[in-house]
Amino acid sequence: MAFKPLHDRVLVRRIQSEDKTKGGLIIPDTAKEKPAEGEIVSVGEGARKDSGELIAPSVKAGDRVLFGKWSGTEVTLNGEELLIMKESDILGIIG
Repeated sequence: MAFKPLHDRVLVRRIQSEDKTKGGLIIPDTAKEKPAEGEIVSVGEGARKDSGELIAPSVKAGDRVLFGKWSGTEVTLNGEELLIMKESDILGIIG
């Protein structure tokens, strides 16, 4: 992809949730919530301290992460819906 986020921002692709519950019930599209899990597509160079020193990001491309329900800004790049968010909006990395 030819897009690189600036500073401490990351580009995230949502990972689609299951269409069925564990009990086997099918969830219709109208009842589904947007998933709060995604894969990092691209990472900026990191934030800067007041002294100008670069703080390296904690995530890298390919990491699976959890983020808040209302985190990020939705954008469409090359026909694909992605999220741009600050690294601080990421709640954790899925091992």
